[in-house]
Amino acid sequence: MKDCWNEDPEARPTFIGIRKTLRAMNQGKQLNLMDNMIQMLEKYATHLEELVDERTNQLIEEKRKTDQLLYRLLPPSVADQLKVGNQIDPELFDDTTVFFSDIVGFTPLAARLTPLAVVQLLNDLYTLFDSIIEKHDVYKVETIGDGYLVVSGLPKRNGRRHVCEIANMALDFLSGISSFHVQGLPDAHLQIREGIHTGPCVTGVVGSVMPRYCLFGDTINTASRMESSGAGSRIHISSTTNDALAAIGGYVTECRGQVDIKGKGMQTTYWLMHRLH
Repeated sequence: MKDCWNEDPEARPTFIGIRKTLRAMNQGKQLNLMDNMIQMLEKYATHLEELVDERTNQLIEEKRKTDQLLYRLLPPSVADQLKVGNQIDPELFDDTTVFFSDIVGFTPLAARLTPLAVVQLLNDLYTLFDSIIEKHDVYKVETIGDGYLVVSGLPKRNGRRHVCEIANMALDFLSGISSFHVQGLPDAHLQIREGIHTGPCVTGVVGSVMPRYCLFGDTINTASRMESSGAGSRIHISSTTNDALAAIGGYVTECRGQVDIKGKGMQTTYWLMHRLH
């Protein structure tokens, strides 16, 4: 076919040559030119359909992978709105529980490791935490250095369960890290501080390039203060969180007493000890 389309008439095949080529293609069968053309078109159409189906399946699979990655960066409900070009308005959540954690003595520990080893340490630790939060109704907001921020009660409201979901997760963190080993430092015993506070929270999407789902409000600040004023391998909770856990039942807490919380003054805080089985 391509030879017949040649711009140079002298280079085009003769009819005798075309017949010989067609007989070779038809393996000696006597078919007229029209029948042969129809057969070729049918084969081409079949191949084209298969090719379209293959490309369509590849496109669907790539879209699934892209959506899966996007849903790890943003809540699915927020990501779906952004994909269609809708603006995300700030939203108030009246009942949430916010969790903060960081590594005790991270700076001197990091000084003993190479930069690559620090990245490996954080990746191993956060992979462990990520596997734990999958078992609870919580949302991982972000990690900042050695800090880990999680919330329950948003973006999906869950009644009063947010406080016990975070409490269970925090206890599982302590249990999981007890057997955690730092590669390259067999003598290092990793400890984390954990802080929890319960209260209202506002969410919003900030930025148009690499948009981030952020939390705002005093609840986040207080949860951060609970963590920073806590102790290694212990879960420091506010009186509000303690009251919420007491209302649900099934948890043992211990009064820490009056603690000077930065920016908050003296407050009565508690340690979350364990669950009642």
